[in-house]
Amino acid sequence: MQVQSEEKPYDDINITPMLDLAYVLLVIFIIMTTASVQGLKVNLPKASAAPSLAKPQTKAITVTNEGKIFLDTIPVSLTELEQRLAQQKAQTPEFPVVVRGDSLTQYQKIMDVLDLLGRLGITQVGLATKALVK
Repeated sequence: MQVQSEEKPYDDINITPMLDLAYVLLVIFIIMTTASVQGLKVNLPKASAAPSLAKPQTKAITVTNEGKIFLDTIPVSLTELEQRLAQQKAQTPEFPVVVRGDSLTQYQKIMDVLDLLGRLGITQVGLATKALVK
């Protein structure tokens, strides 16, 4: 007695697992894209852990390692920065400012921004750093 098995080659490819993977990658891409809109990426210098200054009206001034200045992700010059901060101060006299400087940027650029904040009378100033890992 001989058993004869009829093995038939596959005529089609099951694409369901590929579609599942494509949908998962699409969802991950959407989540990561919307999460990275919060600001520009700079290499922050390290410091000891300190409480966060994050408040709803906090203005973020970012100085990149090329010396470019951004106010809440908008590129500005020092004079434009002064004008915009003066307008904000007229609306809200006490608002916090966080200065985010790249660790490779020239120190003079940070001092120019801090001098400008002092001239405008902005007293709630914080410097963003990374937490020191021990």
